[in-house]
Amino acid sequence: MASITPNVTVTDRSSFITQTYAHLLGAILGFAALEVILFQTGLAVPIANLLLSLPWLAVLFVFIGVSWVANHFAARAVSLGVQYAALVGFVVAEAIIFVPLLYLAQYHAPGVIQSAALMTLMGFSGLTAVAWSERRDFSFLGGLLKWGFASALLVIVAGFVFGFQLGTFFSVAMVVLAGASILYQTSNVLRHYPQERFVAASLALFASVALMFWYVLQLFMARD
Repeated sequence: MASITPNVTVTDRSSFITQTYAHLLGAILGFAALEVILFQTGLAVPIANLLLSLPWLAVLFVFIGVSWVANHFAARAVSLGVQYAALVGFVVAEAIIFVPLLYLAQYHAPGVIQSAALMTLMGFSGLTAVAWSERRDFSFLGGLLKWGFASALLVIVAGFVFGFQLGTFFSVAMVVLAGASILYQTSNVLRHYPQERFVAASLALFASVALMFWYVLQLFMARD
């Protein structure tokens, strides 16, 4: 990741951080609004049926591809418009991917969506406070995260091929991995992202929050 531009003032950095978290809030609210629209209009039902009828591994690889493309363009695009397009595209893709899980949660475990959202918010807030209060640079987590996500993908593929359930422990491990990603991305926001990359920074944070929400929700559903 590129470093902060030399001679950046404290005011400039504060403005960057404010813009990043404002865009993160916008992404989360946009995601929530899209889900409300999909469920209120009834579009969630055919989307859920379609995605649930497909091999989940295929859906997963499509999601990984969209995530990689969005992060790639947001992090490297010079045009602010391209960065916004990547963020919006990723939020829309996440909203669609989440439909089957939210559909199952809504009709088979009422109330868990709100509980999982609250727990995710508390986790994100706590980890953000740690990253802000600690003087450590958590960028060292980058290599560990790459190893962790690669291992998780191999386990998911193995589960699909050999037909075994991943279970609660895998969900717990993924929540921990998402938490480490939040620490890593928050540290980068504070120390490493260039001033003009606030959209890319918000996209990276949103991806980590969404990952945590996904697996926290699965844990709540397994409990119920």
